[in-house]
Amino acid sequence: MDQPSIDGVNTWFVSKAAAARGLKVALSGLGGDELFAGYDSFRQIPALVSRLRHLGSVPFLGKGFRLVTAGWIGRFASPKLAGLLELGTRAGDAYLLRRGLMMPWELPRFLDADLVRDGWRGLTMRGRLAQAVAGMPADRLAVTALEAGFYMRNQLLRDSDWAGMDHSLEIRVPLVDTELYRHLLPMMAGANPPGKAEMAQCAQPPLPGSILHRPKTGFFIPVAQWIGGDGPGERGLRGWARQVDQAFTAPAAG
Repeated sequence: MDQPSIDGVNTWFVSKAAAARGLKVALSGLGGDELFAGYDSFRQIPALVSRLRHLGSVPFLGKGFRLVTAGWIGRFASPKLAGLLELGTRAGDAYLLRRGLMMPWELPRFLDADLVRDGWRGLTMRGRLAQAVAGMPADRLAVTALEAGFYMRNQLLRDSDWAGMDHSLEIRVPLVDTELYRHLLPMMAGANPPGKAEMAQCAQPPLPGSILHRPKTGFFIPVAQWIGGDGPGERGLRGWARQVDQAFTAPAAG
């Protein structure tokens, strides 16, 4: 992988299956959700900011709420709720709240606190997110900039590259194209920007109704089943790890 990732293994398996069929090049729909607003974030982030924007002008309210609640709120709900008033008032911060697996104040539980503080200052993540949406004329364009500039570029494209190349499969991404973006930008900034339904209706020959009207589903992979459950006779990676641990920690015979 070159560096750790929480994604990409799904593309690795699809690439393996494609290579097994003798394919050398494949087309990917990567970029369609970012361009045609297919993620829940296109609705959730503007709605959150619309409700909480006025609270951003109250000094220390968001940070104070986070300092008071961060230590215990995770016992009853998502730890992210501690940062709701601090990060929910601007699009860039709300994107961090929506996409972040862990919030900055949670990281010292798993990493050295000084390392976390130095890394956070060096990354200047909140500043970079704010810069990405500065001057955007519409909420949808702001979320597109965030999704494409961070999640897609830094994770999805990178993961597709290593996953495909591991099987000598070239994955091409026609929806991540500067000319396409340039031509669609005026429509995206308009009152009725096209969505994924309009994109699907452009297919020739037309797609059948069973595809056009089926619910959106994620690219599911059975990680929980692979890892395995608790209890006697457990299988999967967790059971294997326990066996290895027991083998190394068991007292030597005699």
